[in-house]
Amino acid sequence: MKRFVWRLQRVFEIKTKEEEIKRRELLEITEKLAQTRAELITRQRVIEDIISEMSGENPKQRLSKQEFFLRYSVTNDELIKILKSKVKELELQQKEKIAEVLKAKRFKEGLEKLRTEAWNRFLKEQEKIEQMELDEIATISFARNMMSGDM
Repeated sequence: MKRFVWRLQRVFEIKTKEEEIKRRELLEITEKLAQTRAELITRQRVIEDIISEMSGENPKQRLSKQEFFLRYSVTNDELIKILKSKVKELELQQKEKIAEVLKAKRFKEGLEKLRTEAWNRFLKEQEKIEQMELDEIATISFARNMMSGDM
């Protein structure tokens, strides 16, 4: 039986590697997004904790802390805005990468389907060839038996 050779095998391998690369990139983006979200939540919690801590203090002691907090809060607000915009940017990148991964996956699945169809055609062709060989052997055997006078 001859060996099955599929012409698109190299394309299939390239698309498989491409899908794996895109999946890794998606994982990296998702990890960055999770880290950025965690940092954003941490900063927001720190501010909430400071505010709740100051609200329970004596008004005289609170004034000096409030003044320091207000000076610091401008910087902190800028950092929070930057983190929020980074989260939005990473979410957009994540959506784009998911679309790329799905596109590559669909293309690869289409190639897999073509390979399966080619394999099935190959098997049918091989079965036909084998059947023709068996028929030929049977015909030759029958003709020999007829000539030798066994029948």
